[in-house]
Amino acid sequence: MKIILNPKYRNEEKAIIQLVTSFFEEGNLIVKGSRNTIKSNYLGNEKVNIKFFKKPGIFKSIIYSFFRSTKAKRSFDYANYLIDHDILTPEPIAYIEERSSFGLLGDSFYICQQIDYDFTIRELIHNPLFENRNVILEQFTEFTFKMHQAQVNFLDHSPGNTLIVAKGTNQYEFYLIDLNRMKFEELSIEKRMDNFKKMWLSRTMIKVVAKKYAELIQQPNDKIHAILLEKTLQFKRRITKKKYLKLKLKK
Repeated sequence: MKIILNPKYRNEEKAIIQLVTSFFEEGNLIVKGSRNTIKSNYLGNEKVNIKFFKKPGIFKSIIYSFFRSTKAKRSFDYANYLIDHDILTPEPIAYIEERSSFGLLGDSFYICQQIDYDFTIRELIHNPLFENRNVILEQFTEFTFKMHQAQVNFLDHSPGNTLIVAKGTNQYEFYLIDLNRMKFEELSIEKRMDNFKKMWLSRTMIKVVAKKYAELIQQPNDKIHAILLEKTLQFKRRITKKKYLKLKLKK
């Protein structure tokens, strides 16, 4: 078993290993997927999240063991990168990898702080009358712009992967989660707008986001709006087509 700790938690190694050892018997279930499971539990008095990555198949096990960072390691490393660039994410605590005697990856875990959030972007998408909707969208756009300026291309930038915490009158904090799919690169305007496509923004929301992003990047609003609209529509058409084809194949 390999364990890498955030230096702040170097005295908690035994307790962290115990959390992982008892993962399937203890804690509160948050997400149960076919390959990944997330639970919350307590590390001392601190509430934490534990994400379990199931042992990959033999081919992926070889890839993750010798050629590519594991999902657990990427989650930990990417969280530290974000924090170093003043981008909020639940603080990383540790990651753990179990390996065979041949060095092949088995199960792995990522542990981070629990964020008690108020809502996600998903609620805004489904409720046009959501309180302070445009204010939140503008601040979310500022958050995404800051991420882009830090050369972060978050490939899973989707409605459920940013937690939002209300901090007072018209003030909100945004926390990125589910971090293991990122690229770090200079982002063109095309790539920046493409990064919004999975948000499934309505035309009304696109106008708000485009206007704010245009101000931040100092580009014409019409230009940013046109690119963002096209990227969003392309993505929606592709997803709709996939769903249609699946339905046809089932008949």
